[in-house]
Amino acid sequence: VQLQASGGGLVQARGSLSLSCAACGRSFCTYAMGWFRQAPGKEREFVAASSWIGGNAYYADSVKGRFTISRDNAKNTAYLQTNSLKPEDTAVYYCAAGRRGDFRSNYFRNNWYDYWGQGTQVTVSS
Repeated sequence: VQLQASGGGLVQARGSLSLSCAACGRSFCTYAMGWFRQAPGKEREFVAASSWIGGNAYYADSVKGRFTISRDNAKNTAYLQTNSLKPEDTAVYYCAAGRRGDFRSNYFRNNWYDYWGQGTQVTVSS
């Protein structure tokens, strides 16, 4: 599975961006999807994750209530709607796909995911 993230940009605080992650390859609907981010000088951190059919979604506490993960399996695309953005949300955002077992216990772990997109930069100005 190849992943292509897009939709990043420069936005003022309290603004919104819609990130997309297009997947090339078969069986997209069998993969759980995750979004992670990495700010300069910091480790990559979990943002949000969605199960195979999108029925279960998980969020980092720092984005809960502001970000929404979704997916359209017919379009082989996952989305991350980011609202009420803050300067501390500034980072490179990565999408990831995986289908190992025990997703509910591991959705926040980098090494649970097998495939990664190239990242898209989100910059939030104050």
